[in-house]
Amino acid sequence: MFSRSQSMQWLATVGVCIAGIATVRPIEPGTAVLLALSCLFLAGRHLSLGPTVTFAWLMAGVLSSVGLIAVSDQGTAYLFTYFLAGSAGARLETRRAVAVASTASLLGALAVGTLPWEFGLTLGLPVLIGMSRRSSREATQAILDAAHREAEAARREAQAVERAAQAEAQTAVLAERARIARDVHDVLAHSLAGINMQLELADALLDTGDLDRIRQATATAQGLVKESLQQAQWTVHALREDALPLVESLTSMLESSGHRDALTVTGTAGELPAQVVQNLLRIAQEALTNAGRHAPGATVQVELEHRAEGVVLRISNGRVDAPVSVSPGSGMGLIGMRERVALLGGTIEAGPVVEGTYMGGWRVTAVIPA
Repeated sequence: MFSRSQSMQWLATVGVCIAGIATVRPIEPGTAVLLALSCLFLAGRHLSLGPTVTFAWLMAGVLSSVGLIAVSDQGTAYLFTYFLAGSAGARLETRRAVAVASTASLLGALAVGTLPWEFGLTLGLPVLIGMSRRSSREATQAILDAAHREAEAARREAQAVERAAQAEAQTAVLAERARIARDVHDVLAHSLAGINMQLELADALLDTGDLDRIRQATATAQGLVKESLQQAQWTVHALREDALPLVESLTSMLESSGHRDALTVTGTAGELPAQVVQNLLRIAQEALTNAGRHAPGATVQVELEHRAEGVVLRISNGRVDAPVSVSPGSGMGLIGMRERVALLGGTIEAGPVVEGTYMGGWRVTAVIPA
């Protein structure tokens, strides 16, 4: 199928050929051959040929059409030259197009008979129209190419943004997995280790027949189960991003572990983000669990200090003089606390207490910036 422009060009070609056949006179063998060649070359200007072949074809067409002007006494032979010169401007680069047009003008000035020689010079002028069409076509193509490049650049940019979003989402998923892993560790690792230790103790006491100590061990295991359930509820709240009251939760945590009136709050409490509250509670939970495993029965003190530059949570426990049998832990507790504090941009210190009331014990201090 032809485009509208191509259809119009073919109609013009057919019209010129019909006009030439109808008007060029006299029709003699030489004239008829040149007329047929002119029609052939005019029709061939629509073919997609290489630049060199197109140049040779149009030049031959100009020669045949100018020859037709020279041997005819009347008619519209000059239309062939006009259209061929215009095609040269549209199809050829400037140097070759000017060569075709110059040939048409110079030979046309010599070939015209009944018309003035100046008319022959005009035979090459349509090259300017063709060159204008070529420039317009090239400008349009340049605009289309630029639009294509911009669309391609936009597509690549969109793909880059999509890849970055996917990477960010993957990072968020990994971070969430790490957070869930820490929460599961906090709830299960220590609680199950403590329950297992008490059950092993009860099993060992069966042979001694010491029912009081067996009841005490099973009661302790039951208490650990209740505490684990409560910690599981805290974990569910944390995973659902529910905001827990910090002071009330710390108080409940201490009471459930057997330490009443062990919380001291100083400073003016401000509104803390839910993430800060959740991680502070997890740090306190980890530190209290470690204190219960390594220093059972020792005094525990939790200090919550609100400062202008942030909040400080300090958990201290005293020492125990009797030897303690500690069940093996997962080794992830302190690592989990450090990860939580790092996520909040804070610092944490954990180590033995070397002076003061709790000398010989253990202290964990977490500092979270505002």
